[in-house]
Amino acid sequence: MKKEPLILIGGGGHCRSCVDVIETSGHFTIIGILDRIEKVGEEVFGYKIIGTDNDIPILAKKYNNFLITIGQIGNGEIRTSLYNKVIESGGSLPTIISPHAYVSEHSSIGKGTILMHGVIVNANAVIGNNVIINTNALVEHDAIVCDHCHIATGTIINGEVVVGNNSFVGSGAITKQCIRIPAFSFIKANSIIK
Repeated sequence: MKKEPLILIGGGGHCRSCVDVIETSGHFTIIGILDRIEKVGEEVFGYKIIGTDNDIPILAKKYNNFLITIGQIGNGEIRTSLYNKVIESGGSLPTIISPHAYVSEHSSIGKGTILMHGVIVNANAVIGNNVIINTNALVEHDAIVCDHCHIATGTIINGEVVVGNNSFVGSGAITKQCIRIPAFSFIKANSIIK
C-alpha cells in the first residue's frame, strides 16, 4: 500500500502524540511540520520543521494532505483558523484513526479529526471536523461532538450528548446522558457535567 504524503501543522507536545498515531496507522508519510519561524530547522522525532503556516498555500499545490497537530485547551480559535486556511488553499484534511481505537461502523467521523490510541466511538455517534478525541476517551451511542472540539484524555461523553462547536472537555470529565454542552464551552478536568 502506497502511503500518502502528509504535512503536520504544529510541532509541540500534541504533535508528538499525533506522530505516534500516524506512524502506527501506516497510511501516511510525514513530509514535514509547520511551526513558528524560530523553530524552522528543528526536528520532532526526526521530522523537520520546514516552514510556518504562511507556507500552507504553497505547500498545498504540491502536497494535498494536512493535519492540525496543535493541541487545544480553550476555544480552539487557532485550530479553526488553520483548518479554514488549509481549505481555502485547496488542501485536504484526512481523518486519522489509531489502529488501537474502536470506531463503530455505524458512526461518522469528520475530516481533519484524529482519534488517538484507546478511543472508543460507539454506534450512531457523530464526530465533526477538526476534532481531537484524545487517548482513552469514550464517545457513546448517538452522541454528537461538533466541529473544532477537543475531548481530552479519559473523558466520557455519554449517550445522546451534544458537544457544541469549539468546546474543550477536560481530562476525566464525565457527562450525564442526553445533555447539550453549548458551543465554546470550557469544561475542567474531572468535572461531572449534568
